[in-house]
This record gives sequence, structure tokens and C-alpha cells, in this order.
Amino acid sequence: MAEKRKRARRDGGLTRQRILAAATKEFAAKGLEGARVDEIALRSRANKNMIYHYYRSKDGLFQAVLEEMYGTIRTHQGDREIENLSPAKGMRVLVESMFDVFHRFPDFVSLLQSENLAKAEHIKSSARIAALYNPLAAILGGVLRRGSADGVFRSTIDPINLYVSIASLAAYHISNRYTLSALFGTDIGSARAVRRRRSHVVDVILRYVRNASEIARAAPEGPVSTRSY
Repeated sequence: MAEKRKRARRDGGLTRQRILAAATKEFAAKGLEGARVDEIALRSRANKNMIYHYYRSKDGLFQAVLEEMYGTIRTHQGDREIENLSPAKGMRVLVESMFDVFHRFPDFVSLLQSENLAKAEHIKSSARIAALYNPLAAILGGVLRRGSADGVFRSTIDPINLYVSIASLAAYHISNRYTLSALFGTDIGSARAVRRRRSHVVDVILRYVRNASEIARAAPEGPVSTRSY
């Protein structure tokens, strides 16, 4: 009997994973309003009644998808590592990891667009997502304070504003890839363009946080090259 219950829990867990994976693709492609539970059931090889049993409604399923995705994003964001690094190195790791995680999980950007249209009602009702992000401001603030104390970072930087700037710079080229590519006649999402974008974003943020005297000390002697790569 115990083995039977164990197998049922395992099978139930696998079914939930399939449902969430299928729902993520459906919501990312069509948005919350356009997504269809019938299509999610078909993709996940789960019956529709089972989906409603687990998640109660389409909104409940969308919230579960957001919770899963936020958990994945937070795991890869790298901010837990930065407390053990020098402030400058920690900030670089944070910016690089945030850029990389948006690039690795572009569906997250699409899901955020739907959630903003819903005025974040699913995030507001999720204790899990709030718990994931509660430590972030404190960790980022701690790195900024250490950098300021060491004389390498400016002392007036707000951690929340900084996080918003990093996230914006890391995600804008994903959410607007097609319009930007059409406007400028180039593939913003090509591997080469993404590498250049990553380098640019890291440079912008690191230059912003650095103390003016630190920037002057690190500046190369002679004229600055304007060559474009």
C-alpha cells in the first residue's frame, strides 16, 4: 500500500511537471487571455478535469506557471554568490547572470508582459514569489554598501532602482527583438548581437556604480578609441 501511494505521488508529480511545461509554452505564446486549457491538456497529455483539480482555474494555473518560472529565474540570478566576492566582481557576476538568465528563458519575458496586463494580480496573491524576492534588495544593498565603504562604488545608489535598470537592460532586446530588428535592418537576436549586447549592458552598469575617482583612476591614458566592433 505504501509503495502504491509513493508511485501515485511520483506519477502525480510528473503529470504536474508536464502540465506546467505545456502551460508555460501556451501562456508565453498566446498570453493569459489567449491561452486555452484544452490546448494545454492536449500538449501535456493530461485530461482537462485533472488540470482543474490541481489548479482550480486558468488563473490558478497561470499563477503556478509564474511561481515555477520565478523560482527558476531566482536560482540562476547569481545574487547569492556575490556576498562572497569583492563588490566589483560581485556586481559583474550579478549583471552577467541576470542577462544570461533572461536570454536562456525568453518565455519569462512574455509571461511578465501578460502579468503586467493583469496588473500583477497573480504575483500579489503568491506568498511563494514574494519570499523568493524578499532577500534580493538586502543582498544588493549589502554589496553596494561594501563597495561604497571600499571607495569603489558611489554611495547614493538605490538598490531597487539599480535592479530595475539591470533587468530592463537585460530584457528589452528580448521583448522588442522583432520590432528593433525591423527598424534597424539587423537581427537583434543573433548570437553575435547578443554577445555585444551582453558586453554593453555589463559595461553600462559597472560604469554607473563606480565612484568617479575610481573611473578616473582606471581610465586609459591618451585618446579613447572610437572603433566599432
